[in-house]
Amino acid sequence: MRPLTADDIRASIVNAPAEDVERLPMPGLHETVWDSREYLGWRDPQSPQRGYIVFWRDDAPIGMVVRAASTQQSRAISAMCSLCRTQQPANQVSLFTVPKAGKAGRDGNTVGTYICSDLGCSTIIRILPPPSDMQPSPSDVVASRAAGLLTRLNSFTAEVLKPAA
Repeated sequence: MRPLTADDIRASIVNAPAEDVERLPMPGLHETVWDSREYLGWRDPQSPQRGYIVFWRDDAPIGMVVRAASTQQSRAISAMCSLCRTQQPANQVSLFTVPKAGKAGRDGNTVGTYICSDLGCSTIIRILPPPSDMQPSPSDVVASRAAGLLTRLNSFTAEVLKPAA
């Protein structure tokens, strides 16, 4: 992922009013290892249900405000993140709803999907399986997972940007 500035992030948000975007809390951008990310995702420390996802789509950053469900699933069962496709304890995956962009979002339309609760899919896809002669090289595994993650994130973002029917 290419680096982003606070101004890039604020200008990229497609589904929040300007006054909310101005107050948007920033993650530690100077601490971010950009080469190890497909997107930048973080939760709002002042409003734990709120989070943000920003990534490069074509040649421009696009960002969205996401909201986690207030209830958690049991850790006794498993769930799968729809972005990184990693199965994990269900309490580590949350249903996130996302207001649609534009008039549709102002009218209350949302889309939702299950995502890693900490929005850390970029880290999860870099956890490699044990070495085996049957496995592709570790760099190929990560590249394949990263491509799939970005494809699914682009598809989800297309739903957020789609006008209401």
